[in-house]
Order: sequence, then C-alpha cells, then structure tokens
Amino acid sequence: MRAKSNVTVPAGVTLGALGVLGFSFSLPATRLAVAGLDPWFVAFGRALVAGVLAIGYLALSRAPRPSVAQVGRLVVVAAGIVVGFPLFTSLALTTQTSAHGAVVIAVLPMSTAIWAVLRASERPPVAFWLSSGAGLLAVLAFVATGGGLSGSFGVADLYLVIAVVLCGLGYAEGGALSRELGGARTVCWALVVSLPVTIPVSVVTADFSRATTVVWLSFGYVALISMFLGFFAWYAGLAAGGVAKIGQLQLAQPVLTLLWSALVLGEDVGWPALATAAVVVVCVVLTQRSRVASTSAATAEPVRT
Repeated sequence: MRAKSNVTVPAGVTLGALGVLGFSFSLPATRLAVAGLDPWFVAFGRALVAGVLAIGYLALSRAPRPSVAQVGRLVVVAAGIVVGFPLFTSLALTTQTSAHGAVVIAVLPMSTAIWAVLRASERPPVAFWLSSGAGLLAVLAFVATGGGLSGSFGVADLYLVIAVVLCGLGYAEGGALSRELGGARTVCWALVVSLPVTIPVSVVTADFSRATTVVWLSFGYVALISMFLGFFAWYAGLAAGGVAKIGQLQLAQPVLTLLWSALVLGEDVGWPALATAAVVVVCVVLTQRSRVASTSAATAEPVRT
C-alpha cells in the first residue's frame, strides 16, 4: 500500500501540474484569438471542435450513456465550463488585457469552493467566509481602480465576474458528477450535450476574413488544450493524488497567466496586479484549508477517470 501511494502522489502532482500549465495560457490564447475571430465563434467554435473529439473518445472508451437525471446535471456543467466561461472571457478579452483577466479569474477556486458548499449544504467555519470575503474585496478593489493595467473598470470586468461565477458552478457540479461518470467522461458528455447549441452558433458567427496564422494557432490551443486535453490531465491528477492535495496546484494558475501575458503579449504587469494576485492566492489557500478541514471525508475521495 505504501509503495502504491509513493507512486500515485508524484504522478498526481505531475498530471495536475500539466493541467494547470495548460489552463494558464487560456486567457492569453483567447486574447490572441479574438483579435481575428468573432468572440462568439472563439467560445462556441472551440467547444464544437472539442465536442467532435469528445464523441471519438466516448466511442473508443465504450462509455455508457448517462441517465436522464445525469443529463440534466450535465447541462449545468456545460452552462458553466463549455459555454459560460469561454463566452464571457472571450467577450471580456476583446477590450480588456489578459493580465487584468488573470487577476479577476484568480478567485475561481474560491468560487468553486463556495458553489460546492452551497450545493452540498455544508456548514463551513467562519474562517471560510472571512477568507472568501477578503479575496473578493481584493479583486473588487483591483477592478474598481482599473487595476493599474491598460483598460479600466467596465463591462469587461462584469463579463469576467460572470465567467468566474458560472465556471465555479460548472466545476462544482462536474466534480460531483465525475464520481458517477468519471472525470474525463463528464467533460466529454458535457461537450456532446452542448453540440445542439455550439454547432449553429459557430456556423452563424464564422468570419475568417481577419484570421491569421497566429489567430488560428491560438484558437487551436483553446480548443485542444483548454477545452479538451487540459481537463484530461487535470482530472487524472485529481484521481491519482487526491482532490484536496492536487487542487492546491490551481493556485499557481493566475501567476503563470500573468507571466505569459507579459512574455507573449507584452502586456504591462504592474505591482497592483502582482499584489492583488498574491492576496487572492493567500485567501484561496485559507479558504481551501478551512473547507477541507470541515469536509475531509468528502474531499479525500479521489475522482474517477
């Protein structure tokens, strides 16, 4: 038993880190993609591409069909991670910087934890709500002052907040459903049930007149990595190393996104962004620790793949 643990935990860390690394470039890639493609096409088109790949995976893995009740829950997952988050981040990044978005999106683990608490009717300690409130206030202060980055508070920030709320719901519902269907299959089925929406919207919003090679490479990244393969590595890491332990790796995502924004896009990442990201990371750590302490039995169970 000890030998197995020694193998699975490092494997879980490696896979989880690969997932976070893949997700961390999502905002910069989206920023590049919307420069030459309609933001609605970037959001729904990437889900369409991933949905086709999902059909192939489900067929090859001989995945059983979800029940009617599970389909209803898959719609919730899809509304969060397949439609909601990609759409509202795409809309936001047409006018806002990737670095700015990274700081706002930093509260995503906190949003996920809050949705999980509400969904499971848990009673977390006061420290959970204090930490959540502190992190939220830090982000609100950041966007209210323009964040010290190019761009200022506006509709784009509202889009980012909506993206965080919906994605948190999708992650929480998907995490619960993955214990029944498996992590990879949950994501794949969510992509498949979204096809009746993603196909027509992609067709209507398709305009490739301004698309360059960089734009297509960026679109390919968000379709193949952000919407598909990244989830495979992430859920496999959670299954191998445990949700409570591997989940903490997500704290590095906003920092990595800020790094990519500066290196790849040449965006100005000033001290307000770095300071806010640091505060949010600390608050998320405190939030996760207080929640894990109060629900250790639930979070210790690994996710099926």
